[in-house]
Amino acid sequence: MGERNRSANFVTKRRRARRFDASQRRSVSSLRAESDRRTLPRARRGGSPVSAPAPGGPATAVDPRKRAVRLGIRWVLAIVGGLVIVFALGILVRRIPAVEAFIADWSGFVPLPAGAPLGIPAWLSWQHFLNSLFLLLIVRTAFQIKSRKRPPAFWTRDNDGPIRTKRPPRRLSIHVWFHLSLDALWVLNGIVFAVLLFATGQWMRIVPTDWSVIPHALSAFLQYASLQWPTEDPWLSYNALQLLSYFGVVFILAPLAVLTGLRLSSVWPQEGRWNRWFSESLFRKVHVLVLWGFLVFVVLHVGLVLLNGPLANLSAMYAAQEDAPWLGVGLFVLSLAALAGAWLLASPDRLKKVAARFGKVR
Repeated sequence: MGERNRSANFVTKRRRARRFDASQRRSVSSLRAESDRRTLPRARRGGSPVSAPAPGGPATAVDPRKRAVRLGIRWVLAIVGGLVIVFALGILVRRIPAVEAFIADWSGFVPLPAGAPLGIPAWLSWQHFLNSLFLLLIVRTAFQIKSRKRPPAFWTRDNDGPIRTKRPPRRLSIHVWFHLSLDALWVLNGIVFAVLLFATGQWMRIVPTDWSVIPHALSAFLQYASLQWPTEDPWLSYNALQLLSYFGVVFILAPLAVLTGLRLSSVWPQEGRWNRWFSESLFRKVHVLVLWGFLVFVVLHVGLVLLNGPLANLSAMYAAQEDAPWLGVGLFVLSLAALAGAWLLASPDRLKKVAARFGKVR
């Protein structure tokens, strides 16, 4: 009997607990319903009720353009603030006698090797312009691809042309097609540049051949940071900091861009053991870092060219002459007009017409 009483009491307690839980759930549901009725907007007079905003998100989506403008403003403020800090520290450090003595011992300019050519040839001016053109459009298409917006069209290669594959061609967005086409032209221009660079001896102007380039580069950086910039003559030679930056762009950033871009392109096989060794996500991250490396270099390069002896710089690079400043300015303006024209011509409608000559566009 005692055992039966204990069992009956246990069953009774479980039933009471279940009833209590059910009543609690009903209370919570009623409270939520009452809260929803209070928070939901009432129906308009003579019209349908106003729908509540979707849960988990804002009532209105943020305009991507406004978001980009805000992000750009933040970056500009961060860059300006960083430059102010660098210049302030540079001016203070420059007042230290030991630092001033270091700059006096290391001028910032490394003597050129024996037999190094002087001046900038005309082919280098053309290479400089073509490289600027390709990089401008490559960066534009890179950001179009990164935006993840639906492209205006898709391109598919004709498999009955000169290039034939066993598997059907992959469909690419018009932005990816244009990006890869520009990459091919940029690589071709780079090969021509490398051949002429070593054939004419111009490599000696941008390749460090002595360890003294390191203290000279540090001296040049201190001079820039203290707003007492080194006196430059680009026709004769570059300072050590310029030399290292040009070397890094030509022999480090450019090859990295080609190798990582090849891994991300449609040329790379979709299957195989190579994909295990060369991770797509890793190569994509490196490719994006290389892109930002080019952007930082271009901003600093153009800024220093226009702020530190612009007439001499434009004469040497655009006119390929030692003393033709206004010819260099005129050619520089024409090059800017050509870059702007190329930007406008690369519209989706024109790109679709050009792409249709090499495949199917839909």
